[in-house]
Amino acid sequence: MTVVTRVAPSPTGDPHVGTAYVSLFNWAWAKRNGGRFILRIEDTDRARSRPEHEVQILEALAWLGIVPDESPAVGGPYAPYRQSERGALYAEHAQRLLASGRAYRCFCTSERLAALREEQKAAKADLGYDGLCRALDPAEAERRAASEEHVVRLAVDKAGTTRFIDLLRGEIVIENRTVDDQVLLKSDGMPTYHMANVVDDHLMGVTIIMRAEEWIPSVPKHVMLYDAFGWTPPTFAHVPLLRNADKSKISKRKNPTSLLWYREQGYLPEALLNFLALQGWRPDGDVELFDVDTFVERFEPSRISTGGPVFDLTKLDWVNGEKIRALAPGELARRLVSGGFAAGWTEERLLAVLPLFRERLVRLSDFADQARYLREAVEPCLDDLLPKIKKEDPGVVAAALAEAADLLEARAGQADEPREEALRALAASRGLKVGSLFMGLRVAVTGRGASPPLLPSIDLVGAAESARRVRELAARLVPAC
Repeated sequence: MTVVTRVAPSPTGDPHVGTAYVSLFNWAWAKRNGGRFILRIEDTDRARSRPEHEVQILEALAWLGIVPDESPAVGGPYAPYRQSERGALYAEHAQRLLASGRAYRCFCTSERLAALREEQKAAKADLGYDGLCRALDPAEAERRAASEEHVVRLAVDKAGTTRFIDLLRGEIVIENRTVDDQVLLKSDGMPTYHMANVVDDHLMGVTIIMRAEEWIPSVPKHVMLYDAFGWTPPTFAHVPLLRNADKSKISKRKNPTSLLWYREQGYLPEALLNFLALQGWRPDGDVELFDVDTFVERFEPSRISTGGPVFDLTKLDWVNGEKIRALAPGELARRLVSGGFAAGWTEERLLAVLPLFRERLVRLSDFADQARYLREAVEPCLDDLLPKIKKEDPGVVAAALAEAADLLEARAGQADEPREEALRALAASRGLKVGSLFMGLRVAVTGRGASPPLLPSIDLVGAAESARRVRELAARLVPAC
């Protein structure tokens, strides 16, 4: 049997990191088995769905390298892949259920349903539809349907239980009395999630459904639908939700959730994929860094952990930094330019300066700020310097900096070691700690106390410009103290 997986996001906002997480597992399993990975768009929510969000979903997954075999963009044998364009199929299947007595038309108004819900809450009874329209004569219901607004509901057998196997959790048993007579077609003729997904998954030949664990309560409804149609359900595997540090479901109030944000911040796609894989799976041993090909080669859905993974940006930053350092210099320069993180820099110039920064970059977006001092004088951060020299005489520090500026100009082009020895000797002759002088030079040249190596930075800025910055800081130092 050909392995067929799918992901079915809704185009109602920015593409969600959870979509990438679930897509990764589905795509990898299809790829490993030479199967098909389908991207289907759930746009039946007419009020919230937007074409631009669909485009963003496709672009974000393409950025990650998760390319579907079938989608609205590339087509496929089961097109169309937008649920809003498959209405005739859902109506046809709803009619089949009506004809078999496994579904019925419901004419209850929203006001009646709201009142029913309040009564049930007041009585502390189970919430759900009370089946009023289920008793209607089918012929009468058909007559009324021609002129009255209505929905189509599944006729749930309330006796007994529904059982299904979750690949990650084993057998799950649900009491049928707790399952509502779910709506299959809404009053506007659009299908609900339950109807559309069951019909589409069957018609598209999906063999395994890997989706978030929040959908587990819906599975009995889906199993009942499969049974009503006389179809065999696919395998179910419900992956753990991504969570905030407090174990709540990941949300944009506590964590960035938009894939667009991660791209704009300069996360490498391979780093984000590595990190997302670790949220529910890891290879044997303590290995945490791996490429996507390794993941595809070793991935088994049955090995997805059901623990609640914490979406830890600090961990993602670590993974991203390691992936940045693994890039060849030319590739890193190309990524900076193509991603818009090095505006005004040529790749040739980047190759000259990147040795100073590659060990310090956590995100590609860090580069522009870290390297700004190479292109323009940066306001010195005295808060970085003053605590370092608080036990020194400001006048002595200022004089030493002015003398160091002369030294830097005089020794322009000299190797690092003799220049460093000369600066150390200068500090000693002035009775200064070496760290005080070097911190003053660093803040003057780069604008901050934490920066790439000092002497290579001076060479890239230029001895004359570096000396000018040092003299300027020296002139400000005594009044500032």
